[in-house]
Amino acid sequence: MQNSLKKFFSFTKKELNGLLVFCLLLMLVLTVPMVASWFQPPEVYHHEQFKKEIAQFRASERSGAPGYSKIREVVEGEVSSPVYFRFDPNNLPEASWQKLGLSVRQIRVIKNYEAKGGKFWKKEDLKRIYSISEDDYRRLEPYIEIPGKEFDKGAFYRKNERNFSSPGHFTVMVELNSADSALLETIKGVGPVLASRIMKYRERLGGFYRKEQLAEVYGIDSVRYSSIEGQVEVNASSVVKLNVNTASFDDLKRHPYLTYKQMNAIIQYRKQHGPYTGIQDLQKIAILNDEILRKIAPYLIF
Repeated sequence: MQNSLKKFFSFTKKELNGLLVFCLLLMLVLTVPMVASWFQPPEVYHHEQFKKEIAQFRASERSGAPGYSKIREVVEGEVSSPVYFRFDPNNLPEASWQKLGLSVRQIRVIKNYEAKGGKFWKKEDLKRIYSISEDDYRRLEPYIEIPGKEFDKGAFYRKNERNFSSPGHFTVMVELNSADSALLETIKGVGPVLASRIMKYRERLGGFYRKEQLAEVYGIDSVRYSSIEGQVEVNASSVVKLNVNTASFDDLKRHPYLTYKQMNAIIQYRKQHGPYTGIQDLQKIAILNDEILRKIAPYLIF
Protein backbone atom coordinates (compact mmCIF):
# COMPACT_ATOMS: atom_id res chain seq x y z
CA MET A 1 0.00 0.00 0.00
CA GLN A 2 2.75 2.41 0.91
CA ASN A 3 4.65 1.64 -2.29
CA SER A 4 1.52 2.29 -4.36
CA LEU A 5 1.00 5.74 -2.83
CA LYS A 6 4.66 6.57 -3.28
CA LYS A 7 4.54 5.52 -6.92
CA PHE A 8 1.34 7.55 -7.49
CA PHE A 9 2.76 10.81 -6.07
CA SER A 10 6.25 10.48 -7.55
CA PHE A 11 7.34 12.51 -10.65
CA THR A 12 9.70 11.73 -13.44
CA LYS A 13 12.51 14.11 -14.28
CA LYS A 14 10.63 15.46 -17.32
CA GLU A 15 7.53 16.06 -15.23
CA LEU A 16 9.52 17.94 -12.61
CA ASN A 17 11.12 20.13 -15.28
CA GLY A 18 7.70 20.89 -16.77
CA LEU A 19 6.28 21.77 -13.36
CA LEU A 20 9.21 24.11 -12.71
CA VAL A 21 8.70 25.92 -16.04
CA PHE A 22 4.98 26.29 -15.32
CA CYS A 23 5.68 27.84 -11.90
CA LEU A 24 8.15 30.30 -13.43
CA LEU A 25 5.62 31.37 -16.09
CA LEU A 26 2.92 31.79 -13.45
CA MET A 27 5.18 34.01 -11.33
CA LEU A 28 6.06 36.06 -14.42
CA VAL A 29 2.40 36.64 -15.27
CA LEU A 30 1.67 37.76 -11.73
CA THR A 31 4.63 40.09 -11.35
CA VAL A 32 4.55 41.88 -14.75
CA PRO A 33 1.43 44.00 -13.95
CA MET A 34 2.91 44.98 -10.59
CA VAL A 35 6.21 46.06 -12.16
CA ALA A 36 4.41 47.96 -14.95
CA SER A 37 2.35 49.91 -12.41
CA TRP A 38 5.57 51.27 -10.85
CA PHE A 39 6.49 53.01 -14.12
CA GLN A 40 2.98 54.33 -14.92
CA PRO A 41 1.82 57.45 -13.06
CA PRO A 42 -1.56 57.12 -11.35
CA GLU A 43 -4.55 58.61 -13.18
CA VAL A 44 -5.85 61.77 -11.59
CA TYR A 45 -9.56 62.62 -11.83
CA HIS A 46 -10.44 66.31 -11.81
CA HIS A 47 -13.80 66.26 -10.10
CA GLU A 48 -13.96 70.02 -9.79
CA GLN A 49 -13.76 70.53 -13.56
CA PHE A 50 -16.48 67.94 -14.10
CA LYS A 51 -18.74 69.71 -11.57
CA LYS A 52 -18.20 73.01 -13.38
CA GLU A 53 -19.25 71.48 -16.70
CA ILE A 54 -22.42 70.08 -15.14
CA ALA A 55 -23.25 73.48 -13.66
CA GLN A 56 -22.74 75.20 -17.03
CA PHE A 57 -25.01 72.69 -18.79
CA ARG A 58 -27.79 73.14 -16.22
CA ALA A 59 -27.50 76.88 -16.50
CA SER A 60 -27.81 76.75 -20.30
CA GLU A 61 -30.87 74.49 -19.94
CA ARG A 62 -32.63 76.99 -17.66
CA SER A 63 -31.78 79.99 -19.79
CA GLY A 64 -32.60 78.36 -23.13
CA ALA A 65 -29.10 78.98 -24.44
CA PRO A 66 -28.32 78.14 -28.08
CA GLY A 67 -26.32 75.06 -27.09
CA TYR A 68 -29.22 73.47 -25.25
CA SER A 69 -31.68 74.48 -27.95
CA LYS A 70 -29.51 72.75 -30.53
CA ILE A 71 -29.42 69.56 -28.44
CA ARG A 72 -33.20 69.64 -28.08
CA GLU A 73 -33.62 70.12 -31.80
CA VAL A 74 -31.45 67.10 -32.59
CA VAL A 75 -33.12 64.84 -30.01
CA GLU A 76 -36.73 65.75 -30.78
CA GLY A 77 -36.28 66.46 -34.47
CA GLU A 78 -38.00 69.83 -34.19
CA VAL A 79 -37.48 72.94 -36.30
CA SER A 80 -37.14 76.05 -34.17
CA SER A 81 -38.41 78.46 -36.86
CA PRO A 82 -40.82 76.92 -39.43
CA VAL A 83 -40.84 78.21 -42.98
CA TYR A 84 -44.41 78.48 -44.30
CA PHE A 85 -45.46 78.02 -47.92
CA ARG A 86 -48.52 76.76 -49.76
CA PHE A 87 -48.44 72.97 -50.07
CA ASP A 88 -50.39 69.86 -51.03
CA PRO A 89 -49.99 67.32 -48.17
CA ASN A 90 -50.27 64.37 -50.58
CA ASN A 91 -46.81 62.89 -51.24
CA LEU A 92 -45.10 65.97 -49.84
CA PRO A 93 -41.34 65.27 -49.44
CA GLU A 94 -40.02 64.78 -45.92
CA ALA A 95 -37.71 67.80 -46.26
CA SER A 96 -40.73 70.01 -46.96
CA TRP A 97 -42.55 68.70 -43.88
CA GLN A 98 -39.46 69.51 -41.82
CA LYS A 99 -39.43 73.08 -43.16
CA LEU A 100 -43.03 73.39 -42.00
CA GLY A 101 -41.94 72.58 -38.46
CA LEU A 102 -42.90 68.91 -38.07
CA SER A 103 -40.72 66.46 -36.18
CA VAL A 104 -39.21 63.28 -37.58
CA ARG A 105 -41.75 61.23 -35.62
CA GLN A 106 -44.70 63.20 -37.01
CA ILE A 107 -43.39 62.85 -40.58
CA ARG A 108 -42.90 59.11 -40.09
CA VAL A 109 -46.56 58.72 -39.11
CA ILE A 110 -47.70 60.68 -42.19
CA LYS A 111 -45.55 58.58 -44.52
CA ASN A 112 -46.83 55.35 -42.94
CA TYR A 113 -50.38 56.60 -43.53
CA GLU A 114 -49.60 57.25 -47.21
CA ALA A 115 -47.82 53.90 -47.59
CA LYS A 116 -51.02 52.15 -46.52
CA GLY A 117 -52.96 53.94 -49.24
CA GLY A 118 -54.10 56.95 -47.24
CA LYS A 119 -54.84 60.19 -49.05
CA PHE A 120 -55.76 63.71 -48.02
CA TRP A 121 -58.96 64.67 -49.82
CA LYS A 122 -59.61 67.86 -47.87
CA LYS A 123 -57.75 70.03 -45.36
CA GLU A 124 -59.47 68.49 -42.34
CA ASP A 125 -58.08 65.07 -43.23
CA LEU A 126 -54.72 66.18 -41.87
CA LYS A 127 -56.29 66.27 -38.40
CA ARG A 128 -56.89 62.51 -38.67
CA ILE A 129 -53.14 61.95 -38.28
CA TYR A 130 -52.86 61.26 -34.57
CA SER A 131 -49.40 62.82 -34.29
CA ILE A 132 -50.64 66.18 -35.60
CA SER A 133 -51.83 68.30 -32.69
CA GLU A 134 -54.57 70.93 -32.87
CA ASP A 135 -51.91 73.65 -32.67
CA ASP A 136 -50.01 72.11 -35.59
CA TYR A 137 -53.15 71.94 -37.70
CA ARG A 138 -54.18 75.52 -36.92
CA ARG A 139 -50.85 76.94 -38.01
CA LEU A 140 -50.67 74.77 -41.17
CA GLU A 141 -54.33 75.01 -42.26
CA PRO A 142 -54.06 78.43 -44.04
CA TYR A 143 -51.31 77.07 -46.30
CA ILE A 144 -52.89 73.74 -47.31
CA GLU A 145 -53.97 73.60 -50.94
CA ILE A 146 -55.34 70.34 -52.34
CA PRO A 147 -55.87 70.63 -56.11
CA GLY A 148 -59.06 69.32 -57.63
CA LYS A 149 -62.43 68.79 -56.09
CA GLU A 150 -62.49 67.65 -52.51
CA PHE A 151 -63.81 64.15 -51.98
CA ASP A 152 -67.49 64.14 -51.05
CA LYS A 153 -68.73 60.73 -49.97
CA GLY A 154 -72.35 61.79 -50.31
CA ALA A 155 -71.81 62.94 -53.88
CA PHE A 156 -69.90 59.74 -54.62
CA TYR A 157 -72.78 57.60 -53.39
CA ARG A 158 -75.33 59.65 -55.38
CA LYS A 159 -73.24 59.41 -58.53
CA ASN A 160 -73.01 55.62 -58.21
CA GLU A 161 -76.56 55.01 -57.10
CA ARG A 162 -78.01 52.08 -59.06
CA ASN A 163 -80.81 49.54 -58.93
CA PHE A 164 -82.53 50.40 -55.66
CA SER A 165 -83.53 47.13 -54.06
CA SER A 166 -85.22 48.86 -51.12
CA PRO A 167 -85.82 52.44 -49.96
CA GLY A 168 -82.52 54.07 -49.05
CA HIS A 169 -80.44 51.22 -50.45
CA PHE A 170 -78.04 51.63 -53.36
CA THR A 171 -74.97 50.00 -54.82
CA VAL A 172 -71.58 51.69 -55.04
CA MET A 173 -69.42 50.67 -58.00
CA VAL A 174 -65.69 50.87 -57.21
CA GLU A 175 -62.94 50.07 -59.73
CA LEU A 176 -60.57 47.83 -57.80
CA ASN A 177 -57.30 48.63 -59.57
CA SER A 178 -57.50 52.41 -59.23
CA ALA A 179 -59.25 52.81 -55.87
CA ASP A 180 -57.32 54.00 -52.86
CA SER A 181 -58.18 53.04 -49.29
CA ALA A 182 -60.78 55.81 -48.92
CA LEU A 183 -62.73 54.60 -51.96
CA LEU A 184 -62.43 50.95 -50.93
CA GLU A 185 -63.96 51.83 -47.58
CA THR A 186 -67.07 53.11 -49.35
CA ILE A 187 -67.84 49.49 -50.26
CA LYS A 188 -70.41 48.13 -47.84
CA GLY A 189 -68.70 45.46 -45.75
CA VAL A 190 -65.15 46.80 -46.24
CA GLY A 191 -63.48 48.64 -43.37
CA PRO A 192 -59.98 50.14 -43.00
CA VAL A 193 -58.29 46.80 -42.18
CA LEU A 194 -59.84 44.94 -45.09
CA ALA A 195 -59.19 47.85 -47.46
CA SER A 196 -55.50 47.71 -46.50
CA ARG A 197 -55.39 43.95 -47.15
CA ILE A 198 -57.02 44.40 -50.57
CA MET A 199 -54.43 47.02 -51.54
CA LYS A 200 -51.52 44.88 -50.38
CA TYR A 201 -52.80 41.83 -52.27
CA ARG A 202 -53.42 43.98 -55.36
CA GLU A 203 -49.82 45.18 -55.21
CA ARG A 204 -48.48 41.61 -54.98
CA LEU A 205 -50.61 40.50 -57.92
CA GLY A 206 -49.90 43.51 -60.08
CA GLY A 207 -53.62 44.28 -60.15
CA PHE A 208 -56.86 42.33 -60.36
CA TYR A 209 -57.89 40.98 -63.77
CA ARG A 210 -61.25 39.72 -62.52
CA LYS A 211 -63.20 40.64 -59.41
CA GLU A 212 -63.48 37.00 -58.28
CA GLN A 213 -59.87 37.32 -57.11
CA LEU A 214 -61.16 39.32 -54.14
CA ALA A 215 -62.17 36.00 -52.58
CA GLU A 216 -58.44 35.22 -52.29
CA VAL A 217 -57.89 38.15 -49.89
CA TYR A 218 -57.59 37.08 -46.26
CA GLY A 219 -60.82 37.97 -44.44
CA ILE A 220 -63.11 37.74 -47.49
CA ASP A 221 -65.03 34.49 -47.28
CA SER A 222 -67.78 33.39 -49.63
CA VAL A 223 -70.49 35.18 -47.64
CA ARG A 224 -68.66 38.51 -47.58
CA TYR A 225 -67.66 38.22 -51.22
CA SER A 226 -71.31 37.68 -52.19
CA SER A 227 -72.23 40.89 -50.39
CA ILE A 228 -69.60 43.04 -52.14
CA GLU A 229 -69.22 41.52 -55.63
CA GLY A 230 -72.03 43.69 -56.97
CA GLN A 231 -70.28 46.85 -55.74
CA VAL A 232 -66.99 46.40 -57.59
CA GLU A 233 -65.69 46.27 -61.13
CA VAL A 234 -62.26 45.65 -62.66
CA ASN A 235 -60.33 47.38 -65.41
CA ALA A 236 -57.99 44.57 -66.45
CA SER A 237 -56.03 46.83 -68.80
CA SER A 238 -54.23 48.35 -65.80
CA VAL A 239 -52.71 45.02 -64.69
CA VAL A 240 -48.90 45.18 -64.38
CA LYS A 241 -47.32 42.27 -66.26
CA LEU A 242 -44.04 40.40 -65.84
CA ASN A 243 -41.72 39.56 -68.72
CA VAL A 244 -41.14 35.88 -68.04
CA ASN A 245 -37.95 35.91 -70.17
CA THR A 246 -36.23 38.61 -68.09
CA ALA A 247 -37.87 38.24 -64.68
CA SER A 248 -35.51 37.37 -61.85
CA PHE A 249 -36.32 35.13 -58.90
CA ASP A 250 -37.09 38.23 -56.80
CA ASP A 251 -39.49 39.49 -59.49
CA LEU A 252 -41.36 36.18 -59.48
CA LYS A 253 -41.22 35.87 -55.70
CA ARG A 254 -43.71 38.67 -55.13
CA HIS A 255 -46.47 36.81 -56.98
CA PRO A 256 -48.82 34.90 -54.66
CA TYR A 257 -49.71 32.21 -57.23
CA LEU A 258 -46.24 30.65 -57.52
CA THR A 259 -44.34 28.47 -55.05
CA TYR A 260 -40.56 28.64 -54.67
CA LYS A 261 -40.13 25.35 -56.54
CA GLN A 262 -42.25 26.60 -59.42
CA MET A 263 -40.33 29.88 -59.64
CA ASN A 264 -37.03 28.03 -59.66
CA ALA A 265 -38.31 25.62 -62.32
CA ILE A 266 -39.33 28.54 -64.58
CA ILE A 267 -35.88 30.11 -64.33
CA GLN A 268 -33.96 26.84 -64.75
CA TYR A 269 -36.03 25.79 -67.79
CA ARG A 270 -35.35 29.20 -69.36
CA LYS A 271 -31.61 28.77 -68.79
CA GLN A 272 -31.58 25.31 -70.34
CA HIS A 273 -33.95 25.81 -73.29
CA GLY A 274 -33.77 29.53 -74.04
CA PRO A 275 -36.51 32.20 -74.03
CA TYR A 276 -40.17 31.26 -73.78
CA THR A 277 -42.26 32.01 -76.85
CA GLY A 278 -45.66 31.54 -75.26
CA ILE A 279 -47.72 29.86 -72.57
CA GLN A 280 -47.31 26.53 -74.41
CA ASP A 281 -43.62 26.49 -73.40
CA LEU A 282 -44.57 26.81 -69.73
CA GLN A 283 -46.87 23.81 -70.13
CA LYS A 284 -43.74 21.69 -70.62
CA ILE A 285 -42.73 22.30 -66.98
CA ALA A 286 -44.16 19.36 -65.04
CA ILE A 287 -44.90 21.18 -61.78
CA LEU A 288 -46.96 23.89 -63.52
CA ASN A 289 -50.43 22.42 -63.85
CA ASP A 290 -53.28 23.85 -65.92
CA GLU A 291 -54.83 25.66 -62.94
CA ILE A 292 -51.63 27.54 -62.12
CA LEU A 293 -51.06 28.45 -65.77
CA ARG A 294 -54.62 29.76 -66.05
CA LYS A 295 -54.11 31.97 -63.02
CA ILE A 296 -50.71 33.41 -63.96
CA ALA A 297 -51.23 33.75 -67.73
CA PRO A 298 -52.86 37.23 -67.49
CA TYR A 299 -49.75 38.51 -65.66
CA LEU A 300 -47.10 37.29 -68.12
CA ILE A 301 -45.65 38.65 -71.33
CA PHE A 302 -43.14 36.85 -73.59
